[in-house]
Amino acid sequence: MNDDSSVSPAHPASADWAVRAETPSDVPEVRRIVRAAFGRPDEADLVDALRADPAWIDGLSLVAADRSGRPVGQALLTRCHIGTVPALCLAPCAVLPEHQRTGAGSAAVRAALDAAAAMGERYVTVLGHPEYYPRFGFGRASESGVGLTIEVPDEALMVMALRPGDQVPPGTIRYAEPFGI
Repeated sequence: MNDDSSVSPAHPASADWAVRAETPSDVPEVRRIVRAAFGRPDEADLVDALRADPAWIDGLSLVAADRSGRPVGQALLTRCHIGTVPALCLAPCAVLPEHQRTGAGSAAVRAALDAAAAMGERYVTVLGHPEYYPRFGFGRASESGVGLTIEVPDEALMVMALRPGDQVPPGTIRYAEPFGI
């Protein structure tokens, strides 16, 4: 994920971003965004594979568009499980390099989480930057008894409940097959 935690003076904050669900016509642009953000095709290939997987949920790939309507960022939520409990995985999230640190990524993530909550989803996991994701409500997964079958830095695996007062269920995260975990 490309951190956009600080807003540069040259780029105003997230009020400039229109966030909407990805459409079929956005697919090539989303691929370009993800590839440019990560500097390699792996994550873009992952998004393409997830589109063809049962884990894909229409309406949970959100794009942040500039004033001209051109997508510059994306946040994706797909189905995973914590033990046997349905949850969502936030990944990948990407912003074109020239628009990083402008609020585009944060706007897309917030919109994705709001869309998931509106659909009745309850839990979200993320493996990412521990200084970036807590602003959205994520906390260390280990504190909820949530883990993975692979080793990752404890502070990088995070979870959140979308409904206030809900407790995240303990268990091992099972990602969609395209993740390869």
